[in-house]
Amino acid sequence: MSGNHAQIAGVSVSLDHWIDGKRVAGADRFATASPIDGSHLADVAAGGQADVDMAVDAANRAFPAWAALGAKGRQPILHGFAKEILARADDLAAVETADNGSLLQGNLHRMVPRAAQNISFFADWALTLLDHKIEHEEVTNNVRYDPAGVAALITPWNAPLMLTTWKVGPALAAGNTVVIKPPEWAPLTCSLLAEIAEKAGLPPGVLNVVQGIGEIAGEALVNHPDLARISFTGSVPTAKIIGQAAARSVTPMSAELGGKSPFIVCADANLDAAAQTVAGQYINAGQVCLAGTRILVEAKIEQEFLAKVRAAVAQMNVGDPRAATTRVGPLIHPEHFARVSGFVDRAKASGAELLWGGSQSDAGALYFQPTMFAGVAPDAEISQQEVFGPVLTWQTFTDDEEAIAVANGTQFGLAGTLFCGNEARAMRIASQVVAGTLWVNCFFVRDLAAPFGGSRVSGIGREGGTWSFDFYSDIKNIAVRKGSFTVGGA
Repeated sequence: MSGNHAQIAGVSVSLDHWIDGKRVAGADRFATASPIDGSHLADVAAGGQADVDMAVDAANRAFPAWAALGAKGRQPILHGFAKEILARADDLAAVETADNGSLLQGNLHRMVPRAAQNISFFADWALTLLDHKIEHEEVTNNVRYDPAGVAALITPWNAPLMLTTWKVGPALAAGNTVVIKPPEWAPLTCSLLAEIAEKAGLPPGVLNVVQGIGEIAGEALVNHPDLARISFTGSVPTAKIIGQAAARSVTPMSAELGGKSPFIVCADANLDAAAQTVAGQYINAGQVCLAGTRILVEAKIEQEFLAKVRAAVAQMNVGDPRAATTRVGPLIHPEHFARVSGFVDRAKASGAELLWGGSQSDAGALYFQPTMFAGVAPDAEISQQEVFGPVLTWQTFTDDEEAIAVANGTQFGLAGTLFCGNEARAMRIASQVVAGTLWVNCFFVRDLAAPFGGSRVSGIGREGGTWSFDFYSDIKNIAVRKGSFTVGGA
């Protein structure tokens, strides 16, 4: 470690905030450790009210000029931003893996390219697919998507780089400026992202990063009176706190929250593909909000399908996420490991049947075995609450109505997965499952033009394509009476 930088996986990373185009040290620090082996990585600047005020003020000062560029003026800068992200792919992937324990190959080949795409895609969408006219018999409605102001972006630890750019891309493309609050358990790639933004030519104050603890920096940010938007990805309890702050200032808020998604397998499905996809729910140690954690299998194929899933899970190697053969890495933090272990221990104590796993892996302190419980009631804690670890439940159904009822039998509604060989049956089931996204015979395929978000307690609003700009823009209609002008425009 040198000054306010640390060497993380061979990459020099600043540990300070990024405010108004420069590094700001801050008065306090918090420690971050690698879940790979528990080693101390760095002591990162811990922001407070003064840092948040400085960042929001900088974003407010930068807003008029950034907004005035228009979508056409912002597009080449944002394309340069995306290009620079790809140029730093090796560094970003290595730091993300060290910081949150996610798979290195996944970060390198999927997450970093997706982060770049998040920036370039929305830059293009803003230019070509937003402002439009709606003709009425008396008036022409000129619909405009105007920049809103300063957006507070609060991002989670399970995919901090990709999910930060998922917010940054449309917010900046819409003409807003942003203040990012990274997750305290994995803050380091957001620090690199700030430097990349500067190199790409983003003006000072357009993108700011204030690191820190949620109860201090996060609370100061969401309660700031000068915000135009708040976007949050994380837990339901934290969303309720942020929602109260947003309500007090009447600040529009979007939230992508937890899930307890069903994974429905019909008897006529491609069982080999379904089994491999079930095993894939353990990737990133199950720390994926979209994961299908409740496996619902048509009773007549239960034993055949269970054998296929068991064989597929046996190939899910637990170990160091930097190794190419690893499929399940560590849990993020000792506190989270204790939480996951608690769910598993209580399920065992309640009489749930442990099909496999159920305890710490010998790979290390924060590594947990892929786990499956059967014999669980639909209303059991392990069936109802989001574990956010490599823990699935196994249930059966006898007809579509039962499958739909069990699938919808939680407070969540983020996503769902369905494997079925009959198109009409698949669409009938899919249309009745409460979910923001439901994948049929696939999983985790994301088109950035499609709507994304959660129903019930799994979220507020939708993002993707024009839906993102519906949130990040002030939408204005200029209704002009036809034939009322005597002099034409320029």
